Amino acid sequence: MEKKKIAVFLSGRGSNFKAIFDAVGGGRVNGYIDVVISDNPDAKGLSFARSHGIGCAVFEKSRTESRTEYFDTIIDFLDGRQIDLIVLAGFMKVLSGTIIEKYRHRILNIHPALLPSFPGVHAQRQALDYGVKYSGCTVHFVDEGVDTGPIVLQETVSVREDDTEGTLSDRILEQEHKIFPRAVQLFCDERLKVKGRRVLIRNP
Repeated sequence: MEKKKIAVFLSGRGSNFKAIFDAVGGGRVNGYIDVVISDNPDAKGLSFARSHGIGCAVFEKSRTESRTEYFDTIIDFLDGRQIDLIVLAGFMKVLSGTIIEKYRHRILNIHPALLPSFPGVHAQRQALDYGVKYSGCTVHFVDEGVDTGPIVLQETVSVREDDTEGTLSDRILEQEHKIFPRAVQLFCDERLKVKGRRVLIRNP
């Protein structure tokens, strides 16, 4: 089985990118990070990638171009590299329908809540405000909705009575760093099969 070519999209520090990088470097993933793409030229994740010899590309959206035009440029770039998997590791742009359709079931995202609960921004704050006893994180394939794609993996985190948004976020992030690389590993091993809304994990 050939190694999968991975493109990581990020906008900030890229802590989940680093976790995936470590999994790749440790031989746990049948793939390699071919390129890191960002909309932010100052993203710390880019500095990390460059320091480890990974190619980077910055696409800043102009005020005049539409979201479709912006992502069509990125699609052209990815086509030239024959990317197998896109990983959204803190990428702050909403994807266009064209890139979602082009890479259907080949775009993974992580969300800091147990979907379908608390989609969108400030998921940890939503969980605390609602008073749930458990929260967590979800890796899912991206579709046209907001955090509505088929779920690949989830992990739970207990919510403590003295939790703040920050403390809960930190504990959820620890679990993100475990299940996101695992989901990438499963994809690269061709063990994921999407059947309707369900993602089936095949035996090795």
